[in-house]
Amino acid sequence: MLREIISITGKPGLFRLLSQGKGSLIVEEIGTGRRFPALGREKVVSLGDIAMYTESGDTPLGEILDKVYAVQEGKPIDVKALAASKGALKEKFAEMVVDFDRDRVHDSDIKKLFTWYNLLIANGFDKFSKEEAPKEEASDKEDDTEKPS
Repeated sequence: MLREIISITGKPGLFRLLSQGKGSLIVEEIGTGRRFPALGREKVVSLGDIAMYTESGDTPLGEILDKVYAVQEGKPIDVKALAASKGALKEKFAEMVVDFDRDRVHDSDIKKLFTWYNLLIANGFDKFSKEEAPKEEASDKEDDTEKPS
């Protein structure tokens, strides 16, 4: 799900990747639905490719967002109030992700994460990490069918 959601450096908000044009990507702004091309010179990053530093290694952003969603019970976070108080962003984030790397994850990273979370839940997103569907093995299906003689 997060693979099709992108961030464009220099532009606020998040965007849904719709298609690819010649030398550009066609994106739709989440929230407003406005469509426009993201040109090749702009830095575009898929949220599915982002991870955050934790003590146990890098954790994919989808898993982090799922933890935030679970703790917040799907409610938005008041980012402005947290950013106004020194250390409040890290304290709030520590409630959600206990083992985050306090030396390498900065307040600006947490603020951006909370802002993205608010934008995503406001637009109907509630599952962030990719869940694997149960796979049926092809060999099991072949064994059940009769072969002509």
